[in-house]
Amino acid sequence: MKAIVSARNVSKRYHFGKTLQIRPSLAEVLGSTIKRFRRSNEGVQEAFWALKGISFEAMPGEVIGIIGRNGAGKSTLLRILARITKPTTGEVDMYGRLGALLEIGTGFHPDLTGRENIFLNGTILGMKSREIRRQFDEIVAFSEIEKFLDTPVKHYSSGMYLRLAFAIAAHFEPDVLLLDEIIAVGDIGFQKKCFEKMEAVRLQGRTIFLVSHDLATIQRWCQRVLFLQAGRLCEEQAVKATIEAYVRDEASVLSLG
Repeated sequence: MKAIVSARNVSKRYHFGKTLQIRPSLAEVLGSTIKRFRRSNEGVQEAFWALKGISFEAMPGEVIGIIGRNGAGKSTLLRILARITKPTTGEVDMYGRLGALLEIGTGFHPDLTGRENIFLNGTILGMKSREIRRQFDEIVAFSEIEKFLDTPVKHYSSGMYLRLAFAIAAHFEPDVLLLDEIIAVGDIGFQKKCFEKMEAVRLQGRTIFLVSHDLATIQRWCQRVLFLQAGRLCEEQAVKATIEAYVRDEASVLSLG
């Protein structure tokens, strides 16, 4: 079976710190020298590698958990998989349609109604108008926002945002679904609906990446776990073994503290 996602030596570098404020000459502004000027300025910034040398493959139908401490690179990895951020080095190949729920309200326009944002967000995710219309009633029913469908989403609570965003992403029928700690915002009843929908998506042969600090959720729903530590892939084993490695790492950090 062919992998649906393949990441090869993926790294992501950011720069932070002050940039030297050097005014370019007129020649630099007018010519291609400005590019070299900018690169020389970047060189004085401190480099930070959010990810370093990440490689893995994901097969159709897998639910893959991603765990690690805050700042380990989990969200950066999902943003690269979602094609929001480009890796500094390395490559990611993805075959099929992508659905992503990374931040509440991403892809929504606050002044548009829930109804309008279903069409807007669906279009951003790559759905065709006829597909959105076909799924519209199911999306509204799943999100439980019928009474507020024609209310601008800037008046929605975070829970309402979440329900609508997840409903759109899941009903988009993606081949790969990316979820970043987002389900934890919903109430217990909605979380149950989300996980039931996730299982239905998986049984259709689709792949899910799930970032969560809830290890019980990871252990229950994932077939494999990627454990990131300071931007590197520390462990990639069976779920129980990887979670145990993460717990040992957390315990060692706490003991040092």
